[in-house]
Amino acid sequence: MTSELFGYRKYWAECFGSAPELPMSRAEMDALGWDSCDIIIVTGDAYVDHPSFGMAVVGRLLEAQGFRVGIIAQPDWTTTEAFTALGKPNLFFGVAAGNMDSMINRYTADRKIRNDDAYTPGNIGGKRPDRAVIVYSQRIREAFRGVPLVIGSIEASLRRIAHYDYWSDKVRRSILLDSRADMLLYGNAERALVEVAHRLAGGADIHSIRDVRGTAFIRKTIPPQWQVVDSTDIDVIGKATPHPNPYENTQTEACADKSPAQTSVVTLIDPRTSDKSVVIRLPAYEQVRDDPDLYAHASRILHKETNPHNARPLVQRHGDRDVWLNAPPIPLQTHELDQVFELPYTRLPHSSYGDATIPAYEMIRHSVNIMRGCFGGCTFCSITEHEGRIIQNRSEDSIIREIEQIRDTSPAFTGVISDLGGPTANMWRVACKSKHIEASCRKLSCVFPGICKNLNTDQTPLIHLYRRARTVPGVKKVLIASGLRYDLAVETPEYVKELVTHHVGGYLKIAPEHTEDGPLSKMMKPGIGTYDRFKALFEKYSAEAGKKQYLIPYFIAAHPGTTDKDMVNLALWLKRNRFRADQVQTFYPSPMATATAMYHSGRNPLSRVRRDAESVPTVRGLAQRRLHKAFLRYHDPENWPTLRKALRKMGRSDLIGNGKVHLIPSRQPPKRFQAERGTTTFTTQHNGLPRNPARRRQR
Repeated sequence: MTSELFGYRKYWAECFGSAPELPMSRAEMDALGWDSCDIIIVTGDAYVDHPSFGMAVVGRLLEAQGFRVGIIAQPDWTTTEAFTALGKPNLFFGVAAGNMDSMINRYTADRKIRNDDAYTPGNIGGKRPDRAVIVYSQRIREAFRGVPLVIGSIEASLRRIAHYDYWSDKVRRSILLDSRADMLLYGNAERALVEVAHRLAGGADIHSIRDVRGTAFIRKTIPPQWQVVDSTDIDVIGKATPHPNPYENTQTEACADKSPAQTSVVTLIDPRTSDKSVVIRLPAYEQVRDDPDLYAHASRILHKETNPHNARPLVQRHGDRDVWLNAPPIPLQTHELDQVFELPYTRLPHSSYGDATIPAYEMIRHSVNIMRGCFGGCTFCSITEHEGRIIQNRSEDSIIREIEQIRDTSPAFTGVISDLGGPTANMWRVACKSKHIEASCRKLSCVFPGICKNLNTDQTPLIHLYRRARTVPGVKKVLIASGLRYDLAVETPEYVKELVTHHVGGYLKIAPEHTEDGPLSKMMKPGIGTYDRFKALFEKYSAEAGKKQYLIPYFIAAHPGTTDKDMVNLALWLKRNRFRADQVQTFYPSPMATATAMYHSGRNPLSRVRRDAESVPTVRGLAQRRLHKAFLRYHDPENWPTLRKALRKMGRSDLIGNGKVHLIPSRQPPKRFQAERGTTTFTTQHNGLPRNPARRRQR
């Protein structure tokens, strides 16, 4: 039975009340009358007390449970001094890399270090270490031996099992082992966090807490009440064998001599006839490290076990120890999510930052998150792995109250709400028609290869929300800046009309990602025809509203499943439609994503992994990755020499010339004449992360 998030008896320290802002120094603690903190959160981001920032949500939630919570933001990790600033916590340290994975935050897709950091005052890069969760945890262990250590955030969440690491180009073991943490919380971790905190406050040893959903930890042995089922029995890996001949004499000596290893018969445990609970054993770290096929298989099993209503625990051996993953957390109910977003946030950066600008905060300070989760299942994106496929909705009243709070308390508010959205703009209140079907479903996407017949796609409630929001006194305009799922939008044309007429600021960004079926099938994205349907509606309703508005499509280069020919066809589509990508992004293999498994293994985990299955085309070398990126910027004279060479090699010299049918000119003009030709300009930056850098709740 899942406890209500706010149904626990509050800890005794509730008598101190809510802090104006959670303390980051001893002086602030003294001013609050605290002699110590019960829980200390260490984060790689600057502390912004806003519900778009993970440390603020975690801190305010724990405060609402009666705990005294301190924040150590972006500490100097070269010594232990910064980690002792608030003293020793009474219950535990919580460690998070921040709203983004520290490696993705610090490096480009070409593994070049970034000079900026949107989550740092002044946009200064280098304020967090590589693999921040591991480094912060090591410093805490050095400073305070024996204090319980709990890790979380997107970085820990996506590294909870053995995972391919793009930056070292190898499979690394679970982050639990490298961080030496006592427990890992994955996904949206409010339920687990609150339960663990109250149990520790009640005197429990952290190593005795083994039944909380959404947690992972180390075990030496499997308890006797668990029946272990090998993942290869559930999803057989191996050569595809032909169907047996029904006319074969099964009594022959040859058949009788077959050893068990030569047969494909497996014995499965039927939970209905067993008195033991089932845990699925994934291939061990050492196996997936050395066998790409087993890595792809393990990825497939993990993604099949993500529905909190039917997922089973997973276990993976690392040397002489097991990493155990409990089933995912139960999604928050609407009233619980409302309470989380209505905690007493100041909606401001910590006062110690003064007037310093924090770009991620500036982008979202007047935005409102209306939901969590995404059932799109795009293979290159980590939202689903972290937030889940079941949409968690806020109530309309709660959303309106937040808009009114922004209007009444933000001195910088000019009447414009910059976004009403979330991981996806138009999945609010979209769900399966049947709770029973939802609870038993193991599909990786509700909208691929087509929209599931059991999905209620009516976006009328969202229309009502938009209309109510834009009529709030003092609100001049409500924009929609979150990514839009256009294949859903076309199912409710009235929604597209409302969006285009009132909530687009001249440009609307959507993400077809590609035009060709090969890469689209590996991304689990709809065909370009769906984009054309949406474009027609967009242009129709823009014209009816008397507005000149533009669609800005995002595309991604070098995704698994993409060939050079696919990129040629995409470049030709861009030219035909007079699009010019000013900035583009190549595929970024983030940990645990399905597309990353394709990139590493060359197999397709969207279907059963077999050793003799067709390989997935993978763009790995830097030169080929840059070539695919160059096709997206076919108009840039600097790319023409590379493209000429590639097109000639591909036998497509017919695309080189000075006519309208040609992709690039045959001659390189002098630099002073390399003015870009007249096409529609748009900017696209996409790496599988939300385009709003502070949009995802990463705890």
